[in-house]
Amino acid sequence: MNTRNKRLVVGLGNPGRKYRQTRHNTGFMVVDALAAMWRVAFSDRLTDIEFGRHSLVGIDVFIAKPLGYMNNSGPPVQQLVDRYHFKYEDLIIVYDDIDLAFGTLKIKEKGGSGGHNGIKSIMQTFGSGAFTRLRVGIGRPIPGVDVTGHVLRPFELSERDPLLRVIDRAAEAVHAILCEGTLSAMNRFNGKQM
Repeated sequence: MNTRNKRLVVGLGNPGRKYRQTRHNTGFMVVDALAAMWRVAFSDRLTDIEFGRHSLVGIDVFIAKPLGYMNNSGPPVQQLVDRYHFKYEDLIIVYDDIDLAFGTLKIKEKGGSGGHNGIKSIMQTFGSGAFTRLRVGIGRPIPGVDVTGHVLRPFELSERDPLLRVIDRAAEAVHAILCEGTLSAMNRFNGKQM
């Protein structure tokens, strides 16, 4: 059971129509799914981040998307942390991970960046890695495709239906972290591939 009264869920991605359905925007897709599930609009905005709020089992939950590019995710998230006095431990950051097979979820408290530039930016800005992460597996590129090309490429048509299930499952994992606590959510969701 969660004893915190305030949490911030941030989905990482890149802004704009060009990137909307790319692998690197998986974090945005998950917070969009949460917004739809909770009927929350991203109606509030600070300079470089948009967010909405929802009350869930006595927790004031903020869901947010930075408006700048992935590699500069830290400063916008810090704006929201500062404005609403979040502790880093109150954060859940949702993002894509090429080191996990497509559809695999992994929840972790604290840790390093794993080479993810959005997480690197957040850690550099915070000076800390003391936040919860939900990594959503997008798989490695096929031979001959570089990593940047892979993450900035839209999902294949054959992946779109499974992707919807992955996004729903990731949103369910965030919900479980908030309602049941991180350890319980880890036991339910970690390593389970769609």
